[in-house]
Amino acid sequence: MQSQDLNLNAESLAKCLRDMASAGLSCGNSGNASVRIIGDDEQASGILISPTGYACANIAAPDLVFVNDAGEWEESGLRPSSEWFFHLAVYKAFPEAAAIVHCHSLEATALACLREPIPSFHYMVCAAGGVDIRCADYATFGTEALANNLIAALKDRRACLMANHGQLTFSDSPQAALDLALQVEDLAGMYNRAKSIGTPTLLTQDEMQEVLEKFKDYGVQKKKSLA
Repeated sequence: MQSQDLNLNAESLAKCLRDMASAGLSCGNSGNASVRIIGDDEQASGILISPTGYACANIAAPDLVFVNDAGEWEESGLRPSSEWFFHLAVYKAFPEAAAIVHCHSLEATALACLREPIPSFHYMVCAAGGVDIRCADYATFGTEALANNLIAALKDRRACLMANHGQLTFSDSPQAALDLALQVEDLAGMYNRAKSIGTPTLLTQDEMQEVLEKFKDYGVQKKKSLA
């Protein structure tokens, strides 16, 4: 891993954390995010993750903590987020994950406190990769049990709610993971509002599968020919 690449990863992750705070997804010192680091002869593999006890709004690239694949970090520096264990576990379970965002956003957390998923009330639920957005079972933060619950809820998905806790998303970059977290928060808000005035009508499995198929090239632009 070239030092330039590591610096770029650090800058993009720090910006993601600050943007998460400015978007209202992270209140106070809550929430954390990470990016996968693929090592080489000079740099071990692992993750860069936000430090524990830091408000996301104030994080800069030098504040980020490197945790290697064995769960080790430099003891003389800042300590990583208390949630570092589930970040590593999710990366190991999902090779396609390059960045993770975890936050206690208002609408998603309110729904997670009911221990309910976000069902197929709107076709954009498919943005998370499946026909619904599951709610992972509760376990104490920072534990192996929580990591296992998240892995189960994320099967064939890129996002989940976390019972009595918040939400988690992953994608191919910090910005994309943050964009998905914003989408999950928006969907949770719409679902909560719909439930407050009636019973939402859910799309069928066939209807959602059709959307999933269309999402395979959703937003993809063909490259223009130079001829």
